[in-house]
Amino acid sequence: MDIEFVRSRFIKHFDGKTGNIYTAPGRINLIGEHTDYNGGFVFPGAIDKGIMCEIRPNGTDTVMAYAIDLKDRVEFKIDDPQGPRASWARYIYGIVQEMKKRGVDVKGFNIAFAGDVPLGAGMSSSAAMESCFAYALNDLFGDNKVSKWDMALSGQATEHNYCGVNCGIMDQFASIFGKAGKLMCLDCRSRKFEYYPFAPKGYKLVLIDSVVKHELASSAYNDRRKSCENVVAALKVKFADKNIETLRDVNWEMLETVKSEVSEEDMKRATYVLGEKDRVLAVCDALNNGDYETVGKKMYETHEGLSKEYEVSCEELDFLVDMAKKAGVTGSRIMGGGFGGCTINLVKDELYDKFINEAVTEYKNKFGKQAKVYEVTISDGARKVC
Repeated sequence: MDIEFVRSRFIKHFDGKTGNIYTAPGRINLIGEHTDYNGGFVFPGAIDKGIMCEIRPNGTDTVMAYAIDLKDRVEFKIDDPQGPRASWARYIYGIVQEMKKRGVDVKGFNIAFAGDVPLGAGMSSSAAMESCFAYALNDLFGDNKVSKWDMALSGQATEHNYCGVNCGIMDQFASIFGKAGKLMCLDCRSRKFEYYPFAPKGYKLVLIDSVVKHELASSAYNDRRKSCENVVAALKVKFADKNIETLRDVNWEMLETVKSEVSEEDMKRATYVLGEKDRVLAVCDALNNGDYETVGKKMYETHEGLSKEYEVSCEELDFLVDMAKKAGVTGSRIMGGGFGGCTINLVKDELYDKFINEAVTEYKNKFGKQAKVYEVTISDGARKVC
């Protein structure tokens, strides 16, 4: 993001004075899909694309906000019980309310913000907004007393309470806790996490956006979650002496005992989840050893599981992963909930240009759509810029 651009817009749309500038990133998830609600592991990292804001207390009880990219301005009172209607302004309003709940004495302020996280590509532009605003308010009005975890939780609560999205914690976690050159293995059950080195020399990490989103995504998500719950319910009966809350608490031998008691579809879903748990842990070991070939192999295995067992891929995404395989790409898979969005690809430098050119060209020939390409670097989390 261009600091001078954001500053120039802030000066123009307010009183000519400057404030403090903060930024927070979007994220990728290397591996670990549909594991969060099963108490499993995810493996996100912050990226070099995000949200940047300039903010300055204005001495009133009113927030004056300007969305640079949308060229839209909204004002609301700090204690307004309803808040603004504009969807983008709901993120600012929600963070104000959630940070107040955490003891921050938020006063009126002027804020202008812009972003370079591609919208709709699964890199969590909304979490970047929440993290950026939470970090800014904590610094300006809270003496930085709110912990990183509570800032992440304030972002999640904003989604739940003010934006109508019942999301997990991974996106906000990655945006707040990110470190350059590090991925994070997060245990979604305990919230414990570890940093793992990710600075693959000779490789690039690139997303290819299919620019499609099929309508059955939300209903299919609910169906798959219900399948996992069905298997857990059967296992609770079979193993009444064990504390089974999610598929995280299940091993392969236990799963096999209920094969005849659950549907074939439910069994396929659970098989994917247990396999993904194993794959994430294998990637932990591989990253510690600098073994990116194994990382790539596990990415392909995850895609196979998401496509054939969890059945959340689609023709377009399968095509892009097949293109990656044919081109000799080290690892490729669907990233996100499914039925559209991006593939994430780990590509050797010498193959990169040829792979991208062939993938984009063949994709357009096949589907008549122009795929988008986003090269990403693993970067730092929310922070004050100046």
